[in-house]
Parts: sequence; C-alpha cells; structure tokens
Amino acid sequence: MSTQRTAAVVRNTNETQVRVALNLDGTGSQKLNTGVPFLDHMLDQIARHGLIDLDIEAKGDLHIDAHHTVEDVGITLGQAVAKAIGDKKGIRRYGHAYVPLDEALSRVVIDFSGRPGLEFHVQFTRATIGAFDVDLTREFFQGFVNHALVTLHIDNLRGANAHHQCETVFKAFGRALRMAAELDARAAGTIPSTKGSL
Repeated sequence: MSTQRTAAVVRNTNETQVRVALNLDGTGSQKLNTGVPFLDHMLDQIARHGLIDLDIEAKGDLHIDAHHTVEDVGITLGQAVAKAIGDKKGIRRYGHAYVPLDEALSRVVIDFSGRPGLEFHVQFTRATIGAFDVDLTREFFQGFVNHALVTLHIDNLRGANAHHQCETVFKAFGRALRMAAELDARAAGTIPSTKGSL
C-alpha cells in the first residue's frame, strides 16, 4: 500500500464549527467530541468497524437542538472522506454489510459513484434514544452522501429496540465504507468504472 489516505476539513457556519480529521487506512482509533453523546457513540462505531481513525470536534447551537450539529458533522465527514479517497484509483468502489445486534438487523450498501443518493429505510420503534431525536439519523447520512458523493442504501430489516436499530445501521455503515474504500491489489491504479472516471 502506498501512503495512507488522510484528510482534514474545517467547516464553520453561524450555527456550527466542525473539524474532522481522518485516516481511511487507520486502526479505528477515535477522538470524538461533538457535544451530542449519542452521536459520539455512533461515530465510534464507524471508526471501530470501518478501521478509520477519526478525530472529530464540533461546537453547535445545542441550546436550540442537535439538528444543525448532527447534520453538519455528517456534511464535514463526507467532505473529509471525499478528500481522502482522492481520484478513486484502485478502490473496490462497492461495499456492503449486514450487522445484527440482538433482535435488530441492518444492511448497508455503498457505491463511490460520484453521485449523491440516499435510500434510507428505517422505521424506528420510538422517536428518541435518550435525548437523541431519531430523525437526525437520516439528516446525518443525507449530509454525508451529499458531500462524499456516494450512493448509499440503508435498510433496517428488523428491530424492536431503537438503540439497537440505530447502532446496527452505523456499524454496518462503517463496515460497508471500509470495504468500498479498500484498495484492491488486482485493480491497482485503475478506476473501477467503464466510464474511466467516477
């Protein structure tokens, strides 16, 4: 493998200040401080199961709610992944994962297509997980795909516990992302598309 694929992105708005540094070829180490504890827990799943080193810090208008912070972390993470993945030469491009957690089971499929697209099919069994609004899960992934320029299909196939539903989604996302971003020795230096670009 050549040099590790890293990126650092800072995104500042009137609502949030977000900094993301990552290494796609890492070991899963993480340093997370978004001010939203459940989001930190989910980002930890991405790091550990994607073997991506993540260093994320966010300050947002949490006195209003967590919406802007969660969405903007997704946006900034997407920007950092796009920067780190580069021209996509030699990557596998596609990734998928099924992850269970007790009664819950989720499937995530990703394509580094160069086109943003999200299919999100999760019927959460309750509206909040602790203080976390489950609607923000979709907002996180929508922000991510818009800026990572990936096609992402997320399906929670079953689940009774909303925490388990959400955790299986993030774990499966981490594993699918790892597979898709992985360098394929058999395709070194080539773009995984008949078009010749992604």
